[in-house]
Amino acid sequence: MIKKVGIVGFGQMGSGIGQVAAGKGYEVIAREVTDELFQKGIGYITRNLDKAIERDKTDAKHKDEVLSHIKGTTDLKDLADCDIICEAVIESLDIKKEVYRELDSVCNPETIFASNTSSLSISDMAAVTKRPDKFCGLHFFNPVPIMKLCEVVKTIDTSEATFKAGFEFAESLGKVCVTAKDSPGFIVNVLLVPYLLDAIRQLERGLATKEDIDNGMMYGCGHPMGPLTLTDFIGLDTILYIADIMFDEFKDSHYSAPPLLRRMVNAGYMGKKTKRGFYDYSKK
Repeated sequence: MIKKVGIVGFGQMGSGIGQVAAGKGYEVIAREVTDELFQKGIGYITRNLDKAIERDKTDAKHKDEVLSHIKGTTDLKDLADCDIICEAVIESLDIKKEVYRELDSVCNPETIFASNTSSLSISDMAAVTKRPDKFCGLHFFNPVPIMKLCEVVKTIDTSEATFKAGFEFAESLGKVCVTAKDSPGFIVNVLLVPYLLDAIRQLERGLATKEDIDNGMMYGCGHPMGPLTLTDFIGLDTILYIADIMFDEFKDSHYSAPPLLRRMVNAGYMGKKTKRGFYDYSKK
């Protein structure tokens, strides 16, 4: 039974997972490389809860309870007795493997490892450990406290007990869970990324303005956000990174990044996080 949750990487995704887990009463211990980065993650959570209080979605008592359930550390050894560890470090297979090698050497043999990767192979990470049967993917979506979906990823080595535990844990956080096999992009990104890339291609070809492409999909298809706005929100660099991984895997032109996307990323236009993508956010 899962009671204690470890988080490795306490940025936007990791802190979001920590927030929802603590909000459901789990004991959370979050590891970051410095205390400053851990405090930055606590800042994300505090702002999220303050906004929820302003909208009458929660109250100050709940905020205090959430924060009281989260502790920070800079030492992976402090996660040794966690029942499940959700990893949300940078999307680099080499860095993730390094983290899992160390976790495998210090954690209880029964501890479940769950990566929040959106595109990398779960099996490749599991292969550097002695517990591939205790490995699964739990791909939450950003922002975690708001987005309802979690893709639960099962590898060829994931045991039924591990898969069931990961699935039930994500459900206990209030998520709608879907099952995906260990393939680049899982379900959502393998369908979403070609759509976003096609929108960029049509902008590049001069089919229509960015506003008309976005409005066409919003008001013609009922999407809450147009594809170019959504790309800005996710991050142009993130979309390019995922597209390149999937193209390398599938060798399918649907996943080939348009030259415009690569040029924008090279120029530093990453979307909302840099205040410039397909739209200019510097004045908003």
